[in-house]
Amino acid sequence: MVRHMLNRRDWASWMQGPRAALESQGISMAYPGERLGLPKSGPGSASRLGRRSLAILIDWAAALLIAAAIFDGDPLSVLAIFYLHTTLFLMLINRTVGGVFVKQRLIGVGGSRARLWRLPIRQLLVCLVLPAVVYDRDQRGLHDQFAKTVVVVI
Repeated sequence: MVRHMLNRRDWASWMQGPRAALESQGISMAYPGERLGLPKSGPGSASRLGRRSLAILIDWAAALLIAAAIFDGDPLSVLAIFYLHTTLFLMLINRTVGGVFVKQRLIGVGGSRARLWRLPIRQLLVCLVLPAVVYDRDQRGLHDQFAKTVVVVI
């Protein structure tokens, strides 16, 4: 039977807390957006899940209203309208209708404008849902990672 003796490093990591213990193992505990050079909070910081979720709900509600008025609420038309209006708004003003209300916008990684040719593909991935709900520690879904974009607070 092998005994494991506690050494000074084990006690030190326990005394410093779980964050220090994880960081000593090489696991980064940086705030969302730190790796991208974004501030921790305030304008320019990575938009968090709650704000992003509210924006997408507003965009979906807008698509539902338009589809109900024009196409009798056909589910496929709701999805098509959602795709078209979010893509158009992102291409024109880097924000969706929901983004205007929750004060967030889309930028390219590094602070530049998002590449226009990537936005339609990004929004197609959002419509597939799964890429949007699988995200990294910088609050970027697979759709944002593909498009090399990040949603930031205004």
